[in-house]
Formats: sequence, structure tokens, C-alpha cells
Amino acid sequence: MQEMKLDGNAIGGLLREIFTVEMTAARGTCASCGAVNELGRVQVYLHAPGTVVRCPDCEQVLMKIVRSGGRYWVDLTGTRCLEFGEG
Repeated sequence: MQEMKLDGNAIGGLLREIFTVEMTAARGTCASCGAVNELGRVQVYLHAPGTVVRCPDCEQVLMKIVRSGGRYWVDLTGTRCLEFGEG
């Protein structure tokens, strides 16, 4: 499992498709432990049914993203807050 783990930069393009702004510098707050991390620091697993994003501090699932047929399903249940903007 460890060899399949990537950092948050692995989903930079996917997040840009969804949010239309650069998201790896966005800061997310983990709903489980309260840690605040830039999305470029999270743990990413691409070899699941969809993409699974985990907190680098407690390994709780922050978000799940599924892309199929030009549609996206984004589950942010494990993310208490997501802060992003221009510049």
C-alpha cells in the first residue's frame, strides 16, 4: 500500500479541472484531527475506484473524487473547511 501513496501534487490537474483555479496551494482542515495542510501535502491514492485523498497527519480520508463520462463526484466529508482563492 505504501508504494501506491503519492502526494497531493498528483491530483493538481484533476482539481484544476473541477475548481478551475490552482488548488495544490489551497488549505484544507481535516474533520477528524483538525490539522490544516496545503493540498500539495496530502496523501493521494490513485489506484482505488476513483481517487482517495488522506490527511498526512492522521490518515483519515479527506476527500474522494470519481470522474466518469465527463462528470465528477466529489465527496468532501472528511474536510471541515477548504480555503482557496486567486493569487
